[in-house]
Amino acid sequence: MAFIPTVDAEKCEGCEECVDVCPTEVFELQDGKAVPVNADECLGCDSCIEVCEPGAITVEET
Repeated sequence: MAFIPTVDAEKCEGCEECVDVCPTEVFELQDGKAVPVNADECLGCDSCIEVCEPGAITVEET
C-alpha cells in the first residue's frame, strides 16, 4: 500500500507544523510553503493532516 501526500499551496500558510510532526520527513518548506519532497516515504499516519489548520494537506491511498 502506498500513500500520496499533496499540499494545496494556496491554502498552505507555511507554519511548518507538518514538517515538524512527520515521522519520516516527507515535507520540507520551500519558498514559504510545505512541499512533499519525500512523498514515497509517507506512512499514511495522517499526522500532517491533523496539525494543518488551513486543511492544505491531503493523503491519498493507492
